[in-house]
Amino acid sequence: MHLKRFHILLLFLAVLVFDVCLLQHIEEKTRQMNCFSYETAQKNFRSHRISEETLAAFMQASEDGMNHFAELMTMYFAEEGLETDVKLLEQDMVYAMRYHGDEFRQLSESVLAVWQDLKRFPVGRVQTGSSTAAGGAGDARGRAAVRSAANADGNAFVTFADSWMQSRTFGGERGHEGTDIMPEMNQRGIYPVYSMTDGVVENIGWLKLGGYRIGIRSDSGAYFYYAHLAEYAKEFEIGERVTAGTHLGYMGDTGYSEVPGTTGMFDVHLHLGIYLYDGSGTEYSVNSYPMLRYLWEQESNGDTTG
Repeated sequence: MHLKRFHILLLFLAVLVFDVCLLQHIEEKTRQMNCFSYETAQKNFRSHRISEETLAAFMQASEDGMNHFAELMTMYFAEEGLETDVKLLEQDMVYAMRYHGDEFRQLSESVLAVWQDLKRFPVGRVQTGSSTAAGGAGDARGRAAVRSAANADGNAFVTFADSWMQSRTFGGERGHEGTDIMPEMNQRGIYPVYSMTDGVVENIGWLKLGGYRIGIRSDSGAYFYYAHLAEYAKEFEIGERVTAGTHLGYMGDTGYSEVPGTTGMFDVHLHLGIYLYDGSGTEYSVNSYPMLRYLWEQESNGDTTG
C-alpha cells in the first residue's frame, strides 16, 4: 500500500516537473519569437522618434562607447519606443542578441552609422566680408553687402522641425525624407553650410528636386545630403576628402526644375537628408531631425567644433 502511494507521488512529481519544463520551454519560445522584430525596429529606426530626455539617458549610459548607445537605440526601436528604462532594455537585449543576433547587429550598425560621426550643426552664422564661393547663382559682391548689413553682430537664427514624411507634391505625391532648416532671413547666399561629419564627396551638382546639392559619405557609411544650395564654397571633386566643419556652400532656394540655377520656387532653406543601404543594397532614408536637434543643443552649449 505504501509502495503504491509512493509510485503515485513519484508520478505526481514527474508530471509537475514536466509541466514546469513545458512552461519554461513555452516561455523561452515566446521570448524567442517576440523579443525582437527586425521589421518593427527598422520602421521605427527610419522615423527615429525619440525624446530629448530618452536620448540623453542613452548617451549617459553609453559613455564608454557608441556601440552600447547603438544597441540601446536598436532595442528601443524594436519595442516601439514604449520602453525607455536602460536596465530593462539591456535585459531584453540579451534575448534579442541570443535569438536574432545577425538582424540585431545589422540594425545596430545602421544606428551607429547615422550617429557616430556627427560633429557639428550644418548651418553657421551669417558671414561678413567678400565671398570666394564658386558656382551657383547671384552676384558675390551683392551677397557680401547683404551679409554685412543683415546682421552686424554676426548672429543669425534658424528654425527646424520634425517634418518626416510630410506630404510633398512637386514631381508627384511623396513623403518628405529629411529636415528643412529655415533661416531667420529669407535671403539666399548668406548662411554658410558646413559638413556635419568627416567623409568623402560622393555627389555634387544639379538635381531637379535638390537643386545645387552635395552628398558626403561619412566614415561609418551614412550618406549626408545637403540640398538647395545657392552656391558651393569651392569646386569640390568627387572622391575629395572633407572634415567635419568643412565649408560646403551657402543656403539657397535652388531646385524644382530641370534647368540648373533655377531659384524662387520656395523659400530659402537647407534640406538635410540622411541615407543608408540595407542588406540587399537598396538605399533608404532616415529621419535627420533627432541628429540635428542633438547637434543644435551641443553647439548651443559650446560642445561642438568647427
